[in-house]
Amino acid sequence: MQRHRPKNLNLFTIRLPINAVVSILHRASGMALFLALPLILFAFQYSVRSPESYATLANLLDTWFLKLVLISLAWAFFHHFFAGIRHLMQDIHWMTSLQKARFSGRVVLWLVGVSALIFAFVIW
Repeated sequence: MQRHRPKNLNLFTIRLPINAVVSILHRASGMALFLALPLILFAFQYSVRSPESYATLANLLDTWFLKLVLISLAWAFFHHFFAGIRHLMQDIHWMTSLQKARFSGRVVLWLVGVSALIFAFVIW
């Protein structure tokens, strides 16, 4: 027997709880940092090669597009860091009730936003 349940195929109308958003963004930021690691290591290797290569890299990183890339990577780092601490605290049964988990999710998103804005202000 087949049940006829309503199906919502429009993914833009689904409203995820804040805990799910923080968890999904934690995974996505970890993957972004992992995928960016070879480029970061290459830039570091290039920067320590000589004073001229350092100056070349510094001039290259002074473009608006690469500043946006750096701000995005900083956001990924801050989100992965703060959400990771939140997940570790939940593993030791701290803030595990629904109300406290929602609060800690909001705190994580707030800390990430403030940290990324400060980083953007410093490098711009």
